[in-house]
Amino acid sequence: MLKTLTNTLSALVAVLLLTSGAAAQSTMIKGKVVDGEGKPVQGATVAIEFKGGVARKFATKTDRRGEFVQLLTETGEYAVTATADKLGTQTVGVRVRLGQAAEANIALSPNAGVDPAAAKLRTVFEAGVAASKANDHDGAIAKFTEASTLIPNCYDCFYNIGVSYTQKKDDKQAEAAFLKAIELKPNYTEAMNALATMYNNQKRFDEAAAMSAKASSAGGGGGSADSIYNQGIILWNQGKIADAKAKFEETLKADATYADAHFQLGMALLNEGKLTEAVGSFETYLKLAPSGQFATQATALVAQLKK
Repeated sequence: MLKTLTNTLSALVAVLLLTSGAAAQSTMIKGKVVDGEGKPVQGATVAIEFKGGVARKFATKTDRRGEFVQLLTETGEYAVTATADKLGTQTVGVRVRLGQAAEANIALSPNAGVDPAAAKLRTVFEAGVAASKANDHDGAIAKFTEASTLIPNCYDCFYNIGVSYTQKKDDKQAEAAFLKAIELKPNYTEAMNALATMYNNQKRFDEAAAMSAKASSAGGGGGSADSIYNQGIILWNQGKIADAKAKFEETLKADATYADAHFQLGMALLNEGKLTEAVGSFETYLKLAPSGQFATQATALVAQLKK
């Protein structure tokens, strides 16, 4: 009995020593969360994550004074993230040292952490998009031009300028804008396709073919469906029907739901006298695009060919 009691006392002393040691090792993060006016934010969620390679996360909330305290047992780097409704989220990094209370004071506001320059660019760019949707092409050009001065390598700005000039039927200005977009982003397939279409409409077939091939190459993996289809249209307009048909077939291998390619393939099949196959292509087009740009023509062709 005495031996057992002695062992028990020894174990109890060991536990007390361990507990005392652990208490000595503990530390904490404390801080305060305020709003944009410096007023305390009560009830903000505070997430604390250890960044030392071991997954340790803690969560607490601020009191009526906007303050919080979290006891810790590990020293090192922590990320402290405060979140509150309507005020957003903000994260700060804190280094915790043994025996010292680390402080993490956070100010929350809807614009916390937002780069003012980036915010202005976004506002101006979105104004350009809105103007374009409203068919205010001059307004769109003005806004996208303004955006391009805020960030000179804004290739999307120049692409959209080109689109707006295309709508104004100012091909010279549109071409310059698309070329600038490609200069800033050499693999900008959308701008290349836009130029290829423009050159094709202007009957500049060699330039159209070259630009379309460049777009296809830039797209990788044989090129995008848009680029391949564009090449088919250019070949068709050059009277190279067999080559165009091959491109429309290639387009459908890249994207079987590409409605316009089904219609153009039907036209190529019709040209070859393959009426049944042509009807199949036209019917597929109508399933994919019942109100598409070729819907009226496809409907009439199907009705005529089925007689």
